[in-house]
Amino acid sequence: MDNKTVLLVDDHQLVRAGLRNLIENMEGFEVIAEGADGSDAVELAKREKPDICMLDISMRDMSGLEALAELRAQGCVTKVIILSMHDSSEYVSKALRAGANGYLLKDSAETELHLALQAVIAGQVYLSPRVSGDVVKAALSGRHSYQANEDIPLTERQQEILRLIADGKGTKEIAWELGVSPKTIESHRAQIMERLQIRDIAGLIRYAFRHGLTDL
Repeated sequence: MDNKTVLLVDDHQLVRAGLRNLIENMEGFEVIAEGADGSDAVELAKREKPDICMLDISMRDMSGLEALAELRAQGCVTKVIILSMHDSSEYVSKALRAGANGYLLKDSAETELHLALQAVIAGQVYLSPRVSGDVVKAALSGRHSYQANEDIPLTERQQEILRLIADGKGTKEIAWELGVSPKTIESHRAQIMERLQIRDIAGLIRYAFRHGLTDL
């Protein structure tokens, strides 16, 4: 039986080297390509057509979630396992909504890596045990993403970013929380200011407070 092919995308070379060594010592899998950012992920997945792409969630220029969204928008059927240091249900839920087939914490044991690869190849969704319970709890409790205020002339994502700005979070912190690049947040902020005709952060905070987006 032919080996299942794996694409590794992480902006840390040592991480990629470690993963490659582990995977190539597993029966049934082989690494066929490596990339260092989200753009590489999109290009290599289209060109190499791997069975699985292991994709770091936080990278420069284009995040793993942005790359995943782009791949799914282009109809790419490669299985994607998100690699992350974040164990909160919010990150896991975002990855699953974007089309991930698995979510693996970077401090997982070698045996868990093998289980994740086998599970997604079998058509299952794999979540690291440390995060799976929280995801189930979040689903059962009815927690959901931010709901837009229809009276505000902004998209749901723009309202969410405005709320985070008003809560005192900086560009990099917001980008990290939403799984996108700082450039994406800067672009959204400029669009928010343009739509609301507000020229400074203090004005955005006052607007968010008046419209109930924050209680700070």
